[in-house]
Amino acid sequence: MFKEKRIMFLIAETPVHAGSGSEIGIVDLPIQREKYTEYPKIESSGLKGCLREAFENSLNEIEINNQKIKANDKKAISVVFGPEGEEAHAGAITITDAKILLFPVKSLKGVFAWITCPMVLERFKKDLEMVGVSCFGFYNFFALQNTIPSSSNIAISFKVVLEEYTFEVREDETTTKLAGYLASKIFPPTQSHNFWREKLKRDLVILSDDDFRHFVKSSTEIITRTKIDDVTGTVQSGALWTEEYLPTDTIMYSIVMFTQPRVEEEEQKGIFKAGTPEEEAKSVAKFFEKALPEIIQIGGNQTIGKGFMRVKLLGKSETGG
Repeated sequence: MFKEKRIMFLIAETPVHAGSGSEIGIVDLPIQREKYTEYPKIESSGLKGCLREAFENSLNEIEINNQKIKANDKKAISVVFGPEGEEAHAGAITITDAKILLFPVKSLKGVFAWITCPMVLERFKKDLEMVGVSCFGFYNFFALQNTIPSSSNIAISFKVVLEEYTFEVREDETTTKLAGYLASKIFPPTQSHNFWREKLKRDLVILSDDDFRHFVKSSTEIITRTKIDDVTGTVQSGALWTEEYLPTDTIMYSIVMFTQPRVEEEEQKGIFKAGTPEEEAKSVAKFFEKALPEIIQIGGNQTIGKGFMRVKLLGKSETGG
């Protein structure tokens, strides 16, 4: 059914609040989480809506099938994302929930480390294979817990201190290769991202699944917000609440899949019309890749600078190891 598939990385440039609604608990407005793992996630519906809004506000001009078009062309967006009016057809793009891949945690040395775990890496490997990439071969990630890359910048005598916890770690060649692969694929190949690529190569830590879950539950940012009464200058009654955020530098990923336009009439395909369904799906994928902004806003509190994430889409030529 899906002719083209891509991996899309999402790197938090500011704290992100993809909320799950209000709850009765310590945090009034928590973030979205998977039910059984409690790992953070971003629902695909919200992610797709944010991407659509970014396309609608884009002024980029691109060329598809020898035709120039604006990224915010209403007909093209309707074909790709689906119509908003009374038209009855699905979009030509499918987006999965964004899953956690790397989580930043305060480190005694090196300021912070990116942590992950075997379960997350096994999921990532499975999702890469889903889009046609088998770059990790038969890596057994469960054998890599409590490992770091060689020349790590955060280890002290083969120990790392994350928050208030100390972990004994060992250098591992597979972890070194994995850190290098992720660094080259997640961050754009620009000079301004050289520091971040090098940091990820050195400062990755693979913890156990349980330790990773502890950190993604306890090391998010909890912000207390208030509303001040203009007359009294004090907090309004009932206007004190807490919000949970994914911290800056959190790295997530989603799978983006493309089909031929799902419209009834051939003329409705517009610039995506081609000789075969495969070619039409490639045209849709090309439109998405070329029109995709570098930064999108996800979740709440846009006007106070929250929720900005850098987007890096891997094309077929980039996904290999």
